[in-house]
Amino acid sequence: MSKAKSAYVCSACGAQLPRWQGQCPQCSAWNTLVETVMERGPGRRLGVAGAAARMQMLAALEAREEPRIPSGIDEFDRVLGGGLVAGGVVLIGGDPGIGKSTLLLQALCRLADTYPVVYVSGEESGEQVALRAQRLQLTPGSLWLLTEINLERILDSLRETAPRVAVIDSIQTLYSENLQSAPGSVGQVRECAAQLTRHAKQSGTTLILVGHVTKDGALAGPRVLEHIVDTVLYFEGDTQSSFRLIRAFKNRFGAVNELGVFAMTERGLKGVSNPSALFLSQHAAAVAGSCVLVTQEGTRPLLVEIQALVDSAQSPNPRRLSVGLEPTRLAMLLAVAHRHAGIACFDQDVFVNAVGGVKIAEPAADLAILLAVASSLRDRPLPDGLAVFGEVGLAGEIRPAPRGQERLREAAKLGFKSAIVPRANLPRQPIAGIDIRGVDRIDQALELAREAG
Repeated sequence: MSKAKSAYVCSACGAQLPRWQGQCPQCSAWNTLVETVMERGPGRRLGVAGAAARMQMLAALEAREEPRIPSGIDEFDRVLGGGLVAGGVVLIGGDPGIGKSTLLLQALCRLADTYPVVYVSGEESGEQVALRAQRLQLTPGSLWLLTEINLERILDSLRETAPRVAVIDSIQTLYSENLQSAPGSVGQVRECAAQLTRHAKQSGTTLILVGHVTKDGALAGPRVLEHIVDTVLYFEGDTQSSFRLIRAFKNRFGAVNELGVFAMTERGLKGVSNPSALFLSQHAAAVAGSCVLVTQEGTRPLLVEIQALVDSAQSPNPRRLSVGLEPTRLAMLLAVAHRHAGIACFDQDVFVNAVGGVKIAEPAADLAILLAVASSLRDRPLPDGLAVFGEVGLAGEIRPAPRGQERLREAAKLGFKSAIVPRANLPRQPIAGIDIRGVDRIDQALELAREAG
């Protein structure tokens, strides 16, 4: 009997190498090459339509909006772009215990009243799933449950039941009989995801895959997994906190970077209708180092409190630490403040935090960070009821942010009385209840904040 051939496969991108290396030459990831037995594929493969493709004229195709299937959970539908799409494949990942299975079980129990739905559990027994439903006080109704990890048996059950929505919990536990590698390996995850996606496109079943994450927070398995599916969702937030965030990083049927906010209760995850209240601390009196940012998450404006602490450095190398914000931009912003506004922090430790555990990646947070740092350095609070946003350039200019009108209306709706924004974001018509001041440079913004305070 001939010895089985093996190769080293990158768990991040799926590249195959004949021998082990510390760094993958394709994606430059370190320590991701895993020895895998090379196997023949299961046979001839077809496209997502299940038949040979034919040439068509794009102009002859009729574009139509895909009908949505509401899940019954408003915040979940918001992240999905309005609801589930027939034949769509959704991949949702997050840390263990953050609430992935809880949210999907809640959604399926609500959908079971209207549509045939299936919950495939590869990690828990049927009794464990029933116990969770009882603990959450859910009414399963006509929800079908399948505890299986064999891909071929799962596909046979899906063809027999023909559900409208199916959940696979989780994709890393499945294995195909056509491959000899263990469940969770690169080949198994890739093959199982490809066959499930092919079935979803052919049958019109909406498929939701639960994925494990690595210690770095990325989805485990080959990177091609995220390219196969239509939508990629990530759970964010601290497992010790009662609040959970779901962010869309890819969505072929809706906006990316959309954010859904949930609160973990005894009866499961509940959507939060006014998430800005979660990210604003309630201070009895004005405190130094606090500034309110109006950020934009997908189609939703949010008000988030940015806190800064500037203290004398106790070592020759001052520390620069940011939580929930871009860490590489903090040092750049401090250099801009020193060069163009005379704010020197070269002998100070600077710590910046976004309240509530939210992660902000947009550059429109620059102005709020600098105002919070200046307030902490001078130990002078910013005026109460002030909201800001704007990108800061290396030349000290304040650049406009997208959807400035929506940000200002959200701030006015929540009772903020004044705002400092880029001059290009000044509204043509005044917004009732809020005084808006436009600035062109960082020194002008700091001077306005100093005069108002």
